[in-house]
Amino acid sequence: MRFVNNYSPDAEVCLHEGDRLDFFREILDWPARLVVTSPPYNIGKKYERRLLFKHYLEQQKETLRESVRVLAEDGSLCWQVGNHVAKDGEIFPLDIYIYQICKDLGLKLRNRIVWCFEHGLHCAKRFSGRYETIIWLTKSDDYVFNLDPIRVPQKYPGKKYFKGPKAGQYSCNPLGKNPGDVWVIPNVKHNHVEKTIHPCQFPIELVERLVLSLTNPGDLVIDPYMGVGSSACASVIHGRRSAGADLSKEYLDIATERIKEAIAGRLERRPLGKEVFIPGPRGSVAKRPAHFGPQNGTIQSLSDIYSEQLPLLDP
Repeated sequence: MRFVNNYSPDAEVCLHEGDRLDFFREILDWPARLVVTSPPYNIGKKYERRLLFKHYLEQQKETLRESVRVLAEDGSLCWQVGNHVAKDGEIFPLDIYIYQICKDLGLKLRNRIVWCFEHGLHCAKRFSGRYETIIWLTKSDDYVFNLDPIRVPQKYPGKKYFKGPKAGQYSCNPLGKNPGDVWVIPNVKHNHVEKTIHPCQFPIELVERLVLSLTNPGDLVIDPYMGVGSSACASVIHGRRSAGADLSKEYLDIATERIKEAIAGRLERRPLGKEVFIPGPRGSVAKRPAHFGPQNGTIQSLSDIYSEQLPLLDP
C-alpha cells in the first residue's frame, strides 16, 4: 500500500496536509467514484473558525463545485451534515441548503438518508438532536449502486407467499433486505471503540455502507475534510483507493496510523451490521431507582419493558 502526501494517480492512499481546494487542484485526470465527507457545521468546534452563515455556505459551494468536477460520470456524492446552531439557538438544517447548491451544480438527489443515534448532548430548550442526514446525489442517471453487499437481515425471513404461482415459496431475498433510508448506527462518543481525539468523528460503519454500495473494488474515494481518516479506513478495508485533505497535521498523523492498522486487519472498529446494544432486563444501570418515584406519563423504563417482553433472557 503506497501512501503519498500530494495527489498521485498510482497511489492507494493520499493524505494531503493543507486546504481542500489546493488538494482538489492537484486532481486532473483520475475521476473519483465517490466523494464522501462530513464537513464542519460552522458551530465553533476547535477545528473550524465560525463564519457568517452566508460565508460558510459560499465556502461549502467552493468545495462542492470542486467535488463535482473530480466526480466520475457514474459517481456519487454523499454529504453528511447535521444542523448549524445560531448563537440565539435557532437551528438551520444544513442538508436543505447543501441540496440547493448541489442542485444548482447539476446533481440529482437519490436519497436523503437519516442517520439515527441514541446518545448525545441533552437540550434544555428544544428536543435533543438524535439524527443527522446524508444526502446522496449523482452526476447522471447511470450510476454505480450495489445493494447486495449492504443488505440487512429480514424481519420475517420465514415468510412465504400464501397464494399465486409462488404459493409456498419464501417471499424474501435470501441475502437480506434493503436497509432503507433510516440507519441506526451509534455515534462515536467517549466509550466507542473507534474514539480518537477528534470531537466529531465519523463511525466507520456509516461510511462502509456508502463505499460498498456506491463504488467497486479499486475505485477512488475522496474525502475533502479527512479528519482522522474514518472514510479512508472504510475504503481500504474494502479494497478501494482513498484520497483527502485536512488542515490538521495532528489529525492526519492519527489517520495514517489508523489506515495502516486497517490495512493490516488490526484496527479496532465497530463491525459492519452489528446490532445496537440493548441493556439486559436486570442490569442495574437500566433499572429505575425506587427513590426517583413513578415515571412521568405512561413511559416505562427500558428494563421494565424488556422484563415484560423478554422474560427468558435473564433467567
